Formats: sequence, structure tokens, C-alpha cells
Amino acid sequence: MAVVEPGQRDVANVQGGGGSAMMGASSDPGTDDLAIVMPRMGGPEVLQTVHRPAPRPAAGGAVVRVEAAGVSFAEVQMLRGRYFMQPRFPFVPGYDLVGTVEAVGAGADAALVGRRVAALTQTGAWAERVALPTATLAPVPAGLESAEAVAAVTNGVTAWQMVHRSARVRPGQTVVVHGAAGGVGTLLVQLARRAGAAVIGTASAAKHDAVRALGATPIDYRAGDVPAQVRALAPRGVAAVFDHVGGPGLVDSWRMLGRGGVLVSYGSASTLHGTGHRLRPYLPIVGRILLWNLLPNGRRATFYFVQRWPKHFREDLATVLALLAAGEIEAHVARRLPLVRATEALALLDAGAVTGKVVLLPGDDAGEG
Repeated sequence: MAVVEPGQRDVANVQGGGGSAMMGASSDPGTDDLAIVMPRMGGPEVLQTVHRPAPRPAAGGAVVRVEAAGVSFAEVQMLRGRYFMQPRFPFVPGYDLVGTVEAVGAGADAALVGRRVAALTQTGAWAERVALPTATLAPVPAGLESAEAVAAVTNGVTAWQMVHRSARVRPGQTVVVHGAAGGVGTLLVQLARRAGAAVIGTASAAKHDAVRALGATPIDYRAGDVPAQVRALAPRGVAAVFDHVGGPGLVDSWRMLGRGGVLVSYGSASTLHGTGHRLRPYLPIVGRILLWNLLPNGRRATFYFVQRWPKHFREDLATVLALLAAGEIEAHVARRLPLVRATEALALLDAGAVTGKVVLLPGDDAGEG
């Protein structure tokens, strides 16, 4: 693998890949492929552009030419060494992708070649091509633009499963969505409203118009005493709170619940700049959840992660993409940037400067929008 410093290009090639039989169009094994590497902890500026041999599909696998790759808060946490399932440095980041199957390995269905697919990769998607098991690929509906589709892969499945599997939101309920203008938050708002719930969304004042446009009632989390603001709108408490912040604020989220309500915790964004072991911020969350669930007060709490229901992932992703293709929900793409501008993309997300999903588009001539 030839490493190139940020902003530079290099055409060096290193041999690699196996000699597995392939079916379908494929690149020369010696062809350079572009990828982004996270070499160590630091800020977005440490990301490196590399050239590596084009991947070859393993038996039962496929090579996907990436058309769009998502940028998520998980990558921000990984860069700080704070992610719950932290990979070892160096690695290629990229939690999800949409692309076209370019080749398949022995034993895989040759009919997959040429089909557009989506995949949850957790790492590896920030590249021009990615080798994946075919069992991880989900079809993308015709006519759905790649950047919009990838904005609904991790974010959409996360939102769908929390609304329908974790909280089981029902018509007539009121729920709270923290970070209602974010990539997951915007989809949570839409799916909860589609399930018949009224939504209260926390966001900075600058993003309140965006939250209102989704049909939610915004409150400013910077204005102080968020539970009091929520209780003013829902005096008996709410049926569900979706909390990605964690930390001490988790107690506030618990206080917002009415009888029979559920707190769904799905992150610990508030502890991004903490110290100590990466799992340390999650221990108080787990402890509180265990304690709260023992209390006879009719409320409960749960911790969500995207691998919670692996058997349902492809089914739920297909449902979300179908809703997206039908125009029943919208996955807002905040920015489209070329893959080589991954540093800029991650910096935007790290600064909290966007509403919706930041998407990377492989190719130096990728457009911006």
C-alpha cells in the first residue's frame, strides 16, 4: 500500500490480493485503487490518501465499485479512539456504502454483477472498490440516487429499528428525539411521525427551522432545563426518548418519560473528548439502565446498537429504502464531497456544522452539492 500525505496524489502500486476465480467485469489486479486511511488518533487532518491494488472477490463474495460512502459520527469517535467497537489503527474507515457489483467470486451468484447494492461495512467503505460477502449486500431500488440512498443505510436502519423494535412507537404517543437535525435524528423524526406520534426535537436554535420543516416541535437544548421544556409541552411525560448524547444528560432523558415510557440510548456523544478506556463512558449507561429497569415505576430503558438485530438488518434496510424511493421519507444529504476531500468531510461533522448526512463520492471529478 502506497501512502500519500493529505492533499497529494501518488501512482505507486503494491501487489496484493488473491488469485480467486472471478466472474463479471473486473479491473486489472495491478490497477491502483484509491482509499482513505485513518493511521492513528488525532484530528481530521491525520487522514491519509493511499493507492492500493484493486481488491479481488473471495469465494462467495463480491467486489463493489463504490458510488457513495457515508460519513458518520462513528468515524469521529474512531478518530479519537473512543468508538465502542474501536478498530485497530491503521484502517480504512467508512461505515456504509452504495455501489454497483463489479465482480463476484467462485460460488457467488453471477447475476449480481451490474446490480446496485447497499451495505453496512462498519469500516472500509471510504475507497473506490470494496470486497464484501454477498450475504451483506441489499438491493437498492431503481431510480434512487446513490448519495440519498447511502444517507439511509446506517442512519435509516438505526432509526427504523429504534422506532419500531426498541420503542414500538404507536399512534397518539409523544416522543423526544435528541439531535433532531442530525443524520439519524431527521429520520427518527420522520419515522416516528409516520408511526402516528407527535415529536419534540432538541436542536440548537439555528436548526429549529429545519426541525419544524420535518413536522416536529423544536426546543433549544442550550436554553437550559430541557426536562422542564419537555414537560411544558407534555405534562404527563413522553412515551419515548431517543438519546445519542449519553453522559449525565441521560438522567434528564429518563426524567422526561411518562408512565410506561422507554428511554432508548444509542450513543455517548457527550464523552467524545473524554480520557481513559474507550468503554468507560458506556459503563454508567449500562449501570443506569440495569438499575432503572429494576424500579417498579412502569418505565424502562434500553441500549441500541446497529448490530442489535442482525437477522432483521437486510429486511429493515429494504423497508427503509423502499420508503425512500416512494418519497414517503427523505434522507437529507447535507454535503456531497469527493473521496479525496474526506478530511474536510470529517471536519464538518466533527464541528456539528451540518444538518443531515455528509456523503463522499469516489473520483476526483465528483461534484459537490
